[in-house]
Amino acid sequence: MIRLALAIGLAIALFFSSCDSGEEATTPTADDTSTTDTVATVEPRPSAYATFRLTTNLSEVGKNDRELIPLLIEAAKIMDTLFMWQAYGDPAELAALGNTPEEKAYVRINYGPWDRLAGNAPFLRGVGAKPKGANFYPPNMTKAAFDSTELEHKQSLYTFLRYDEAGRLTTQWYHDRFAPQLERAALLLRMASEKALDPGLKRYLSLRAEALVTDDFLDSDLAWMDMKNNTLDVVIGPIETYEDQLFGYKAAYEAYVLVKDQAWSDRLAKYAAFLPMLQDELPVEEAYKQEEPGSDADLNAYDVIYYAGDCNAGSKTIAINLPNDERVQLEKGTRRLQLKNAMQAKFDKILKPISAELIVADQRVNITFDAFFANTMFHEVAHGLGIKNTITGKGTVREALKEHASAIEEGKADILGIYMVSKLHEKGELGEVDLMDYYVTFMAGIFRSVRFGGSSAHGIANLLRFNYFKARNAFTKEGDQYRVQPDAFAEAIAALSKEILTLQGDGDYEAVGQFIDQYGAIGPDLQADLDKVNAAGIPVDIVFEQGLSTLGLN
Repeated sequence: MIRLALAIGLAIALFFSSCDSGEEATTPTADDTSTTDTVATVEPRPSAYATFRLTTNLSEVGKNDRELIPLLIEAAKIMDTLFMWQAYGDPAELAALGNTPEEKAYVRINYGPWDRLAGNAPFLRGVGAKPKGANFYPPNMTKAAFDSTELEHKQSLYTFLRYDEAGRLTTQWYHDRFAPQLERAALLLRMASEKALDPGLKRYLSLRAEALVTDDFLDSDLAWMDMKNNTLDVVIGPIETYEDQLFGYKAAYEAYVLVKDQAWSDRLAKYAAFLPMLQDELPVEEAYKQEEPGSDADLNAYDVIYYAGDCNAGSKTIAINLPNDERVQLEKGTRRLQLKNAMQAKFDKILKPISAELIVADQRVNITFDAFFANTMFHEVAHGLGIKNTITGKGTVREALKEHASAIEEGKADILGIYMVSKLHEKGELGEVDLMDYYVTFMAGIFRSVRFGGSSAHGIANLLRFNYFKARNAFTKEGDQYRVQPDAFAEAIAALSKEILTLQGDGDYEAVGQFIDQYGAIGPDLQADLDKVNAAGIPVDIVFEQGLSTLGLN
């Protein structure tokens, strides 16, 4: 078994090695594990992604830290192999998919044969619809079967479900399923820990190594929160639950290797202190803001030098707000990492060209990188606001809202982020800036993110916001371009903030489903706008040239 697992890991590593050199339309079936949109095949389109080289100024990184980078990247590559199995299944089969170079490239981008930017529609014939539960659950398991089974740890973030020979559902811990690969990743982190000079980084790497082989991440999450003076950072393990669109229970493997931008981080440090005040001023009844955000949160800017796994699949993450564990959030808050180089790539290659097509000419002056950076930053800060546990006794918001939890949480962070911008501007905390920069850049950002499609929590969140704002006249249309109406825009921000916070606090699964049904569709006018953007050849997202050779370290 160990030999087979190692062989599989090697096959995946070889399959993805080319990444080193170089953020739904399917038919419903009776089985609710399949995707809900059509099973029409789409064409592979690598050109939907603009290529970007992941580099940083390594002269700011000390010699000792530079020696850690190869170890951290090697550990990150293992997360690639594990996520591939979670997203698709047999990696040997996946490596064989696609006949043309274009098809094979698109399989690598999507970690499978389904287009993540087209609602997970298959782009290779004969593969069928993507299971909503990816490979976390048996492909023929229904929600009813899951709900009716009394099974310990079935809702754990870190277990797979499978049927045994008698047809009974069983669980398997991630650390058992992937023991050889996780032991190797843990060894690499321990080696990095031994070399690390920063005490916080040293401790975190040691604890994270242990967490990978036990699926107990609490101590390492707390240690990650305590790091303050490290230049290098790594986020690694099973973290986000976006890939599980059946229940939203299962965490997917990913990794980022990061280098802190100290100058930008110093500019951001003051904003974390505003969280308690902003929580108090949320536009919602007191019961929905009774939790106090952790006071030990911080906010920093980083350059990413390696992406792997979930965060590298389809649309790329440009900011991080972690840990997700509600216990850590309530005790210490979260850390917000702004991924500056990836953010700049999306602004230059995607947001500005979209603005030239869809924003009225006299408001394009309000599209700025500083506003884009701030809106993204405050989105991450806003994840720490609101409520983590329902006020109706239904457990955590994540447990109560199941597969809707990720989309509604991203919608909350988006809308509270721009609400925070408005409040801080009102208090004079943003300096001499034009609030319209933030509003118009926010509006343009909706068009950028809605292109991620209905299979993405971020795509759904942006659809909700676009249609909600449209219904409240927050923008008007002049020909085929949009104009932000600032007063109505501000009113819509407050109204949507209240609605989402209430839905989360109530933990009302059915009401959230109805809200998504009402506001989560692409109408004909918006589709025409997106067709115009696509016809202009504007990429949807970015794909990376990354690794030691790109960094000049091999």
